[in-house]
Amino acid sequence: MRGFQVSEKEVDALSRSNFLTSMQVKGIKGGRTYRPYAFTEQGIYMLMTVLKGDLATKQSLALVRLFKDMKDYIASENQQLLGCSNCVQIATLTAQHSHEIAEIRTDVARLEVESLKTQESLGKVMEFFHDPSTYKHHLILNGQKLEADVAYTQIYGMAQKSIFMFDDFVGVKTLDLLRGVAQNVKITLFSDQRNGCALTQTMIDDFKAARPDVSFERRPAGGIFHDRYIVLDYKTDHEKMFHCGASSKDAGKRVTSITGIEHPEVYHELIEGVLKLPVLP
Repeated sequence: MRGFQVSEKEVDALSRSNFLTSMQVKGIKGGRTYRPYAFTEQGIYMLMTVLKGDLATKQSLALVRLFKDMKDYIASENQQLLGCSNCVQIATLTAQHSHEIAEIRTDVARLEVESLKTQESLGKVMEFFHDPSTYKHHLILNGQKLEADVAYTQIYGMAQKSIFMFDDFVGVKTLDLLRGVAQNVKITLFSDQRNGCALTQTMIDDFKAARPDVSFERRPAGGIFHDRYIVLDYKTDHEKMFHCGASSKDAGKRVTSITGIEHPEVYHELIEGVLKLPVLP
């Protein structure tokens, strides 16, 4: 039960308080004309879960402590007024609320830690915007400020077997950033090469001459990808996937971000579809 209506006797006692609304006395106007309702302890706990903010948290903890102190006092100083069954009930509730207090403290501590982590992350991101001269040289990779070319090189360097690139806007820089990949990595570029952006055969031949140990092929993207993606080691235990705010050929030209995707398997069905498209010459 979360609330109850007070009795006439309780109304009379409450009406004598200087801090509460008085009840209307017969023949005298003003005050309440009905018996008010009050929260039970459980009702107050429920109300506390709705309140937000630092002050609300402090008040909630204070109320929990107040209920515990009250029960401890009743149990220790007034046992002669209670039956044995009531003593057992109070002892049980006291133990229960002690456990609830411990859980609340744990939750508050966890929220404080998460808040500090969030503030630190935001601080790192905001540092990126302090110096406008760095806008055209850096990007944000998973919340960390990095030189744009270094960020892409680091990502490609993590691949052990394969790299899938989904990007409709490619150029010679696209290949230049791939020159540092590990040996025997298979690179597949999925691109519909829009707005005149294209890799020429000369560009591809130069790349293959520089990295003859690396396999490189082109496939159409099927017109289904708007954003840019990088997939490392597709369908392996160490598969990684990144969402890129800009094409790698434009790395460092404007402020952009690269973010790791937690569940790359969500994209597998789409990737399987474009893998069925023919290899481009």
